[in-house]
Amino acid sequence: MSGLQTNQGKIGVAIVGTGFGQKVHIPAFQAHHRTEIVAIYHRDISKAKLISQANNIPHALDNITNIVNLPEVQAVSIATPPFLHYEMAKAVLEAGKHLLLEKPVTLNVAEAQELYQLAQKHNVIATVDFEFRFVPAWQLFSELLASGYVGTPRLIRIDWLGSSRADTSRPWNWYSSQEKGGGALGSLGSHAFDYIYWLFGSIRRLNAHLSTAIPQRVDPANGELKPVETDDTCMLSLELANGTPCQMTISAVVHSSRTHWVEVYGDRGTLVIGSENQKDYIHGFQVWGSQPGQPLTEIEIPQKLLFPQHYPDGRICAFLRVIDQWVQGIDQHKQIVPSLKEGIYSQLLMDLSHQSHKAGSWVDVPSLESYLT
Repeated sequence: MSGLQTNQGKIGVAIVGTGFGQKVHIPAFQAHHRTEIVAIYHRDISKAKLISQANNIPHALDNITNIVNLPEVQAVSIATPPFLHYEMAKAVLEAGKHLLLEKPVTLNVAEAQELYQLAQKHNVIATVDFEFRFVPAWQLFSELLASGYVGTPRLIRIDWLGSSRADTSRPWNWYSSQEKGGGALGSLGSHAFDYIYWLFGSIRRLNAHLSTAIPQRVDPANGELKPVETDDTCMLSLELANGTPCQMTISAVVHSSRTHWVEVYGDRGTLVIGSENQKDYIHGFQVWGSQPGQPLTEIEIPQKLLFPQHYPDGRICAFLRVIDQWVQGIDQHKQIVPSLKEGIYSQLLMDLSHQSHKAGSWVDVPSLESYLT
């Protein structure tokens, strides 16, 4: 397939999925100077047409095959629920189009592996929306860790505590369904597994306990209570490849002021990143550090890392940087990070967490390389 040269003009993008897609993907792709939204997908054609008219998008379609067959579509961004990702992404890759995929990438690691191999075979650039890699405070945190600020890590603690599912009256939807890829581990754990890999490297073994605080929700179809099959709280113990212990607690049903906190304790110092901003999981992060015997002190985020512009929905800021990385990869015909390779690893760790929970025991984590061939 003919690739795009640097600064060759706009890249024609189709948006598939109109929940998160409408809130974040559409405004971000409209804001990026190198992308143009040429098509929108919704399973209901009348809704697709309404969204296309409201956003001045030329094509409205309800069929993924028709989307990828449009010659002006060079790249596709998928923001549908997880159970739809595999078939849709497969159609995009087999058509030789570039892919931006929301996480979790698939329902199991075998599907993620197949998508990775298809992207390699068709020589297209595929990225995953692991947006914490693009948040200023997280980038500072990464730089400080890489510079040896904490020395050798001795303990890592992660708490990601939210209340998005805390309301018992919130109705049953795909998030409550195991076969549709719902649950807190999928929505939040997929991010956490990626940033652990980014910041600390691979994992040797893990032990997971998944629980459900709200076991039934009202089915909007008939008003009756329906069992929730997915987790809303996850407790995980991880042992990194270098032996460092990591404790992770994730919940979508608690009211906590410490919404997202990562603490790294090393032989030379301590680093903490945290946010109390429940409404916007991208903004509000601060970084603190200390040497032994000293109080934790906030470390200012350097100007060069800050977002150049802010949007009403904070997630657009980080997503714009994901797009930027993707466009650079397309221009240079070069695979980028995060790619489907990182998507495989996050999915593998989620699969193994379910396996560990069912077995009630530790499970070993195979190397990522063994999944790339």
